Amino acid sequence: MIKLALTGSIGMGKSTVAAMFAARGIPLFDADAAVRRLQGPGGALVEPIEEQFPGTTGPDGVDREALAQRVLGDPDQLARLEMLVHPAVHEERTRFILANADKPALLFDIPLLFETGGEAQFDRVIVVSAPAAVQAERVLARPGMTPAKFAAIRARQMPDSDKRKRADFVIDTGGSLAHSERQVEEILACLGLARGA
Repeated sequence: MIKLALTGSIGMGKSTVAAMFAARGIPLFDADAAVRRLQGPGGALVEPIEEQFPGTTGPDGVDREALAQRVLGDPDQLARLEMLVHPAVHEERTRFILANADKPALLFDIPLLFETGGEAQFDRVIVVSAPAAVQAERVLARPGMTPAKFAAIRARQMPDSDKRKRADFVIDTGGSLAHSERQVEEILACLGLARGA
């Protein structure tokens, strides 16, 4: 089994590219989606997060906006949150691997792969990248996003140029969707993973 990590900074088109791999039969583990489940109503992280960060949860689970305001820009608070989240996500990922043990390849969508030192756990790393102007346009178009919030998120992320240097493959999403699709096909061919693997 080939374990592929997919990463990239905010607004680079990672979710779109992940869906392209999934459409070609590569099972996808989405770390952000796992966190949303764990922090949603009845999720395993709701109670521990409320204990550590009182007032950041409610009937709908974790209030992500309230939690973000509490931890963004405060390395100590962020580290406390990550000590709760990372082990829980690791457990979810282990379950995913076991459930797909018969597949030739798995894709793991992990936004902060390099930032958390997780790349050694994977056979190949794919970085999704786009020009800075395209990234900013995409991110600032999101509901509730502000230039200050965007800057705080970027400050936590390794620069795109460094991620590109550390990647086994780079997918440039600054062009058309068809261009991104072709790059996905080329990577799968390079890895010997035929369509519908």
